[in-house]
Amino acid sequence: MPITTSDFVAHVLENEINRELLVRLPPLKLPQCVLTAGCLFQTLWNYRSGRSPNWGVKDYDIFYFDDRDLSWEAEDDVIQTVKQALGSLSDRMEIRNQARVHLWYPEKFGKPYPPLKRVEEGIDRYLISCTRVGIRVDDGSVYAPDGFDDMWNGVLRVNPANVQPDLFKRKCVDFLARWPWLSISD
Repeated sequence: MPITTSDFVAHVLENEINRELLVRLPPLKLPQCVLTAGCLFQTLWNYRSGRSPNWGVKDYDIFYFDDRDLSWEAEDDVIQTVKQALGSLSDRMEIRNQARVHLWYPEKFGKPYPPLKRVEEGIDRYLISCTRVGIRVDDGSVYAPDGFDDMWNGVLRVNPANVQPDLFKRKCVDFLARWPWLSISD
């Protein structure tokens, strides 16, 4: 049975941390702010596995896009503001300005990274297609360019927009260790 956007959101909201973030982040008015990555699709995999909603979720990714000041200091100011607003929830948060990724990515990963024009372009570059998902904190809209079928069925495919076989394999091994029912597809 195919999963709908509303089914996806309902499952994601079973994770109390996701729920709380979607309440606490909007007042901060971060531009193009989205809750994204593992905290969303891993919550769904936990539902499918019969586990508690936040089991095995390593961190909660918050992306925003602000190209007015690309300095590390400006991003760190936002990180500190978000951490203060989130209190103890901030211990597991990863907050990143997608307008800056091209500045540090090549040094960290040894590959070029194009400057982005919007936050969704950062999500579009995830290594695994079914993980490309985000929820806008301002209006609750869902960005899922690959839909939900592979995510629901646990099918891990290389994202053709960001083919990096070694990193893909490393991610898959990590996911399979926690959710062994997942499968890797060509």
